[in-house]
Amino acid sequence: MSGFVEKPEPIQVPGLVHLHTGKVRELYRNEAGDLVMVASDRMSAYDWVLPTEIPDKGRILTQLSLWWFERLADLVPNHVLSTELPDGAPADWAGRTLICKSLQMVPVECVARGYLTGSGLAEYNETRTVCGLALPEGLTDGSELPAPIFTPATKAAVGEHDENVSYEEVARQVGADTAARLRQATLAVYSRGRDIARERGIILADTKFEFGFVGDDLVLADEVLTADSSRFWPADQWQPGRAQPSYDKQFVRDWLTSAESGWDRKSEQPPPALPQQVVDATRAKYVEAYERLTGTSWS
Repeated sequence: MSGFVEKPEPIQVPGLVHLHTGKVRELYRNEAGDLVMVASDRMSAYDWVLPTEIPDKGRILTQLSLWWFERLADLVPNHVLSTELPDGAPADWAGRTLICKSLQMVPVECVARGYLTGSGLAEYNETRTVCGLALPEGLTDGSELPAPIFTPATKAAVGEHDENVSYEEVARQVGADTAARLRQATLAVYSRGRDIARERGIILADTKFEFGFVGDDLVLADEVLTADSSRFWPADQWQPGRAQPSYDKQFVRDWLTSAESGWDRKSEQPPPALPQQVVDATRAKYVEAYERLTGTSWS
């Protein structure tokens, strides 16, 4: 069992119809038919949405995504129409709300990897492949790959695992032309993001994107190149052969699997609330990633 420890009740706003509660985002539709996406401060780990929030997390994710969308617009259009707060919305939605085009979403997590770690490392250690793509011998945790690779996954419901799949399986599910367009766009956006991050002393190890269609136009959706959707490593601490320090929820994962938490991840019991020091340290990492990437102070 997994999912929400405490599933929130969505806020009702006149003129908006609530569509979906995700791990982090609430999704509404306005009277014009556009989507209204609100990023909460919820934190997920090990397929659970935790009972403790990380202050400002939703705003940081939203503002960083907007920063990236501007720098990627020549590669692929995005879904953002406006950042204006809907009439009647609570003040807390400011800075965390996007009005977006309604897309025909592609049911694929489009993952790009430039470095070997995570589930890719686990597969490589068994078969010397990642999502069926053969890789050279001698790679280890944190190794840079000869070239970035497209390693798609199925999109799972809250509380379930995304499952890595082969490119051929994606082509079977969505068609060869769409699969090729997804791969091209994913690798182009990853490469741009990798180069920009590298200039700022950050390694973009891997990341995932979501795409949808407006007619025949492929559009970048959801969030992009944030600490929730990407592995960011400080470049000056990169050392292949070990787990890398990262700008993400690692403090949360480490505490949940520690003796201090008292939680057995293999049990069906929900995880406990996070202590304040873990909340503060995690928030600081999200802020640091935002500030290093954008070159602006978070306030």
